[in-house]
Amino acid sequence: MIGDEERVQRRAALRALLARPLLTAERDPEALLLVRRHVTELRDWLARETGWRLMVDSATARLFKTAPDARDATHPARGKAGEPYGRRRYVLFCLALVTLERADAQTTLGRLAEEVLSAAAEPELDFTFTLDTRAERADLVAVVRMLLDWGVLRRVAGDEEAYLSATGDVLYDVRRPVLATLLTGARGPSTISAPSFEERLTELMAEPVADTDDLRNQALRRRLTRKLLEDPVIYLADLDEAERAYLASQRHAIVRRLEEATGLVAEVRAEGIAMVDPEDQLTDVRMPEQYTDGHVTLLVAEQLAVHGELTLEELKAFVRQAAREHTSFWRKGVTEPGAETGLLATALDKLTALRLVRVADGAAVGLPAIARYALAEPVIKGQ
Repeated sequence: MIGDEERVQRRAALRALLARPLLTAERDPEALLLVRRHVTELRDWLARETGWRLMVDSATARLFKTAPDARDATHPARGKAGEPYGRRRYVLFCLALVTLERADAQTTLGRLAEEVLSAAAEPELDFTFTLDTRAERADLVAVVRMLLDWGVLRRVAGDEEAYLSATGDVLYDVRRPVLATLLTGARGPSTISAPSFEERLTELMAEPVADTDDLRNQALRRRLTRKLLEDPVIYLADLDEAERAYLASQRHAIVRRLEEATGLVAEVRAEGIAMVDPEDQLTDVRMPEQYTDGHVTLLVAEQLAVHGELTLEELKAFVRQAAREHTSFWRKGVTEPGAETGLLATALDKLTALRLVRVADGAAVGLPAIARYALAEPVIKGQ
């Protein structure tokens, strides 16, 4: 039997890994200490319930999570201001990793830029990149800042803003042990020869096929547990027949183990299951949120909870009207012509990421979990 204090610490360590799968001593000293203290139990639980590997040493802890759906583009990497990465930043990120793999123990931003520029010129990449514009330099700086945040680079001297304005450079330490832990695929990229991107991604994430009943059940349990940990909601309609059958018979056991280990609380409905975090920490998309975008998202959710489906034009008209009503509380410019398009796009991106809405064919459709945001009719109670 483990004591209450030890159970609380172990749960905190697991939550820290789920929130940030790469912990470093410089950025996350307390969390790393907890993980190191409970590494044996954490490694056993993760291997048994999810199949994820956990690597821990004195300076880092790396949980090798895998995405439940490689086609899901609703949780992109984001820059300093919260802007989503585009194709150029993703390509630059990969080229930066290649460059750093063969770099010296120290490098500068200028040298890194030159080597990335050289790598980008490879004809098979079909990728055009120069350092002629501030926007291109800003994309490279955004990638470097992510590597700094992850602990792959350590700033020694200088500032990225000086590089952006062409008035200076930055010196970094390259931390190879952290760099070596970034890839999470089941196979090395160099072993894959499939022609298309989709096929290469599938092979990169492919796992061994179970060939006995016990191994098939283990694979189903791990797959469902990963989905419940990573996805805001899983709908039964999105599962295959084997997954639905296994979840129907093992739901209570799976949910109980997750609740005990993580502190998440299961919200079970006829359509599926959501694992809700009472502490609102294990998510990269929060709802409700404060400020303009958060309020718009909540209002759009309420509309879709009531109407079920609305065209994008109907929703734009609604947001336009809401902007006039809340102009004194929302940020400047929300009533300008066309502002409703950006406000609605941000709201629908959040709702789609939370599995509350599906957008297709010029319309937004509320999914079952959005019912929690419907406004109830007011009830006047007697004295």
